[in-house]
Amino acid sequence: MHKSLIIDAGKCTSCLQCEMACSYEHTGSFNPARSRIKIFEIDHGIRSVPYTCTQCSDAWCMQACPTGAITRSAETGAVEVTDDKCVGCKVCTIACPYGTINYNQDTGKVTKCDLCGGDPQCAKACPTDAITYGVAPAESKAA
Repeated sequence: MHKSLIIDAGKCTSCLQCEMACSYEHTGSFNPARSRIKIFEIDHGIRSVPYTCTQCSDAWCMQACPTGAITRSAETGAVEVTDDKCVGCKVCTIACPYGTINYNQDTGKVTKCDLCGGDPQCAKACPTDAITYGVAPAESKAA
């Protein structure tokens, strides 16, 4: 059973620490615009919701990729993009019903949450535990 990000929007304070940690992990800079997790503010900031790839069991992005650049990690269960195989066609961005795979103009490739190889920095950086990493409650009951 693979772990996943567990999000409790009620605990999110919109501090953006998750976005900062993600961007730093993947780009080496603190730039929320480069984060693979986003905080959506609803009702002018009254409610904040962390949002990222849900690592779908039937990942449409993976099925749509014509080059086989999107695969599932056997180790973490994350749906990952292999940059060497990605041609930047953006078909996966259209296929994703959640809009969580994005084209990076700087690299000409797509990016998405890869769970940081099983050590998600967004969860580690979240001061309120709005984002945690573990076995989802529904999954743990079924096990």
